[in-house]
Amino acid sequence: MNVRLLLLCLTLTPLCALADAVRVSLQPRAAVGKGMPELRVHIEEPITGFELKLERGDGQQVRVKGGGKPGMTRALPLEQPEGRFHYEGGLVVRFPDAEEASIPLSFDTELLGPLNLTVVPEDVDVPGRKLRFTLSRPAARARVTVLMDTGKTAFDGEVPFDGAPAGQPLEVTWPEAEGKVLRISLKAFDTADFYTGMDLFPWRVDIPHEEVNFASGKADVPAAERRKLDASHALIADAVTRYGRFAELRLYILGHTDTVGDTDSNRKLSLERARSIAAYLRKRGLKLPILYEGFGEQSQRVPTQDETDEAANRRAEYILAIEPPALASTPFPPQWRKL
Repeated sequence: MNVRLLLLCLTLTPLCALADAVRVSLQPRAAVGKGMPELRVHIEEPITGFELKLERGDGQQVRVKGGGKPGMTRALPLEQPEGRFHYEGGLVVRFPDAEEASIPLSFDTELLGPLNLTVVPEDVDVPGRKLRFTLSRPAARARVTVLMDTGKTAFDGEVPFDGAPAGQPLEVTWPEAEGKVLRISLKAFDTADFYTGMDLFPWRVDIPHEEVNFASGKADVPAAERRKLDASHALIADAVTRYGRFAELRLYILGHTDTVGDTDSNRKLSLERARSIAAYLRKRGLKLPILYEGFGEQSQRVPTQDETDEAANRRAEYILAIEPPALASTPFPPQWRKL
């Protein structure tokens, strides 16, 4: 058999060929949990077998024997730790007439760790119409869709990042559009074309309302105050009708007190009052999930000294949102209770 060896470094596909009998190609990258880099032996003409002999850059030996019929492709996974490795060696091919020939091989592979996309709350700047994020590997591009609560799309396209280094802050922006931003869908690609993504829901509506006046130290809704909650129920129900077709909404209720009394008692009282408001709205017919939390005297609207009777601080907040709303002035992360 007249065997012609094509000596090629494995950086292109197809990478090496031995006459027309065998072709070798390389899948140089894989992600952890999604397979391994692999060599592929494409058998074009009859052979009696082959043997792969490689040495990895850390000294690990790779020996694989195989064969097959014309038209078959044998995938040979290259088991390796996370990271980049160089391989040197060759593929020995045996033919039916007892001839052997070898293809020298020299190539690099990379097993990529998890691709992490990080967005912190302060990086979602809805008024400024921009979103910042970081990627754990060099970034190639991002696919971004911004949906408004009018049902219209403010932006749907790709933003290039040209291999920006891992961990470098990246930014996408969108044009002004009618309504509020309901959802930001972000899919970020690294330079190996692996991707990860997330959906962000910065949308919220603060429901205006009259404050319920509770009896001192009590959490029961007085009969004379129920009309206020009836009015709030109507506003919430109207908002759910308008926006609920775009996403599953939730109602978040926050309770606050003035500084009369001790901190722990006020925290407990504000929590109980928020729950009473939630329970009344549920009884009035609200079907959406309702969550509540109490912040007591620790998130004052009007800063005061201790033991100050300040009506503006005896209040509640009613927030419609899809995800837990960002709260700028709360003293501790809320532990939302579901009604």
